[in-house]
Amino acid sequence: MSLTLQDVADAAGVSVSVASRSLNGRAREYRISEATEKTVKKAAAKLGFRPSQVARSLRLKRSGLVGVVVPDLSNPFFASIAREVTLTAEHEGYSVIVADSRETTANEEQLIEQLLARQIEALVVCPVGRRHEHLSAIDGTGLPVVLVDRGFAKSKLVQVTSDHRCGAQRATELLLDHGHRSIGVLQGLPGTLPNDQRIEGLREGLAKHDIQLDSAMIAGDSFSEHSGYESAKRLLSLHPNITAFFAFSTPNALGALRLISEMGLRVPKDLSIVTFDDIPFADFMSVPLTTIAQDVPALGRTAAELITQQLRSGKRPRIKKHSMKVHLVSRDSIGEAKR
Repeated sequence: MSLTLQDVADAAGVSVSVASRSLNGRAREYRISEATEKTVKKAAAKLGFRPSQVARSLRLKRSGLVGVVVPDLSNPFFASIAREVTLTAEHEGYSVIVADSRETTANEEQLIEQLLARQIEALVVCPVGRRHEHLSAIDGTGLPVVLVDRGFAKSKLVQVTSDHRCGAQRATELLLDHGHRSIGVLQGLPGTLPNDQRIEGLREGLAKHDIQLDSAMIAGDSFSEHSGYESAKRLLSLHPNITAFFAFSTPNALGALRLISEMGLRVPKDLSIVTFDDIPFADFMSVPLTTIAQDVPALGRTAAELITQQLRSGKRPRIKKHSMKVHLVSRDSIGEAKR
């Protein structure tokens, strides 16, 4: 026979409600003495009783679950965000379910529906970033929703993003300071906030030196290694005078590095490269990458804190948009341009 809460109550000589409150950490709230609480816990341990989380969730109408959806778990950037959200949420007593949308909005919508069916209490999404109507609809039901990284400029959703424009300006100025004027741009997913703001920062950085951005020097359709490889290949075939690449993600940069190696070229002697994002093993690469690093721990923690604050208070954050600073990590992948 399976043990019940009644069995524990009988063994401890208390009522079922006292046994329940003692085991659920609510003894002080209901003025149950420490001695009684210890007696109940001792009886439960002796019997080998384990509370049913399912029964507790049904009773309290709470699951204790937070859903997290990211576009690509193989990308260290998104994996790190998911980890930070998980650590913070678990510290607050919540469990996390992580899902990978594989960079498609259709998958994102389907995964979110599955998470809602699991009775999640809140949702953290690194969205694909082209549409937000489905996310706004969920937010409208009262379920706490926080977006990370790829927000939406005209949305009222709570968003935690990085200062992409400033970072792109800094990367552009760094290349220009080294004499580079023919710069190939390996962009990510067009139409997304990080991609568009990085292009804007690039344009502004060039404009400070009276240089106009040439759209023909931009290629790419995703933040993936494959896109970086194919984009670099296309740009070098059309513009063999390119002296540097600005990659909008580390996977984009890795794709470009693979192509450069296949062509028998060297970084930074033949081609320089700077990228957005950083990876833990960047210092150990044959040519350590110079990067504009986002504060990934701050992105993940801030998102999780905004979620748990809403769950505790039942109130939406007053400030909807949160921007995290970026910083330059100088390494060895940028050299002087050949004049």
